[in-house]
Amino acid sequence: MSLKLFFGGRRLSCGIVVLAPTRELLLCHVTGQRHWDLPKGGIHEGETPAEAAVRETMEETGLVFAPEALVDLGRFAYTGKKDLHLFAAPSERVDPLALCCESTFVERGSSRRLPEMDGFGWFAIDRLSELCTSRMAAVLTQALDLGRVVEALQPRPARLAA
Repeated sequence: MSLKLFFGGRRLSCGIVVLAPTRELLLCHVTGQRHWDLPKGGIHEGETPAEAAVRETMEETGLVFAPEALVDLGRFAYTGKKDLHLFAAPSERVDPLALCCESTFVERGSSRRLPEMDGFGWFAIDRLSELCTSRMAAVLTQALDLGRVVEALQPRPARLAA
């Protein structure tokens, strides 16, 4: 196993915080669970964190981002055995009904293949604590200042030369 997959016994999950100019972020509803999550997942051998985040976002939403267009938000402690490496990307407010999760899992008991994510939505930053797990909400609202991230992603008007 590569040091990128495990570092000090910790797994690495990579994802993208997709932000709209409306100060909302895209969340995915986790199939069979109550909570919503970012599009994210494990890094594969030979991938950079940005490449893993782009792949996972594409698999879980259908949205495609160029790795070089991402803003690196950093690596965060997430669980006892997993860290998150998050990136930000600006996006128009895409219709959630147009999104689709291609990655699946086998449901225990029924052996049915189900999508990892079964719904999508744009949500205000101040709703994260009610929608996400407490750990994800802590990363997104305490470790990060998403309001500042949204502002930093907005295009600045060009300055005219004097």
